[in-house]
Amino acid sequence: MSLVGGIVVFCIVWMVVLFTVLPWGVRPQGEQEGEIEPGTVESAPVHPRIWTKFAMTTLITILIFVIIYTVIDLELIDFRAYFQGT
Repeated sequence: MSLVGGIVVFCIVWMVVLFTVLPWGVRPQGEQEGEIEPGTVESAPVHPRIWTKFAMTTLITILIFVIIYTVIDLELIDFRAYFQGT
């Protein structure tokens, strides 16, 4: 896998993992006891912890990328032969 190909695969996997991690632990303001912050809707999250989710996304993506890279580098699956039809 080339450097550019690796970066592209990492970015695509990172975005997919981010969208699966984003809803983890989200509590809307309407479910919490207390006042809703002025200027926001009641479905807005109370503590989104976005930096924690970015860190979790990056760690999970690194693990998945290592697996993908290993499969491609060791040629466990011959993708070239598959797409050439032989």
